[in-house]
Amino acid sequence: MAHISILGTGTMAQAIAAVAGRGGHTVTFVGKDDADVRFGDVVVLAVPHSALGDIVSRHGSELAGRIVVDITNPLDFETFDSLTVPADGSAAAELAAALPQSHVLKAFNTNFAGTLASGTVGELTTTVLIAGDDADAKATLAGIVTSGGLKAIDAGTLRRARELEALGFLQITLAATEKISWTGGFGVVA
Repeated sequence: MAHISILGTGTMAQAIAAVAGRGGHTVTFVGKDDADVRFGDVVVLAVPHSALGDIVSRHGSELAGRIVVDITNPLDFETFDSLTVPADGSAAAELAAALPQSHVLKAFNTNFAGTLASGTVGELTTTVLIAGDDADAKATLAGIVTSGGLKAIDAGTLRRARELEALGFLQITLAATEKISWTGGFGVVA
């Protein structure tokens, strides 16, 4: 079983922890001010995109060699009209460049906490899309997800993170404008 460290304590952090817990994995939460941190093999960054720089500067060396999962959506939350990264890039690619010795994955950003908690999107089993350049890291995360009762799909290399972030952006804006519910969202039929 994996030891997962989750930076953040919000609803997404809680929902991801519940998925991992259902699969029998050990989960620890890491607070912003925790000084003496012993990270697990998998570190989930369940924080706003704007917090990534501080995490890299404070914990970059401790994240080396670990699987680092970026769940952020780099959204302009004041206007809800654009992403805050260049159109040909992604928050995950920027994070991977800042953490070259870590195995950075993009996942969970196309899921709402409610669909992770319930395990369903409508009548479909919740699916977590995973992008990254390390096949073993993706397989590890997929194993955590599936052991928790959800589905996982390998979405390709980390270059696909930009499409995942665009999909996350669309889903958030639809929910924010009450066109879909925060307990709904996109489902995958495979």
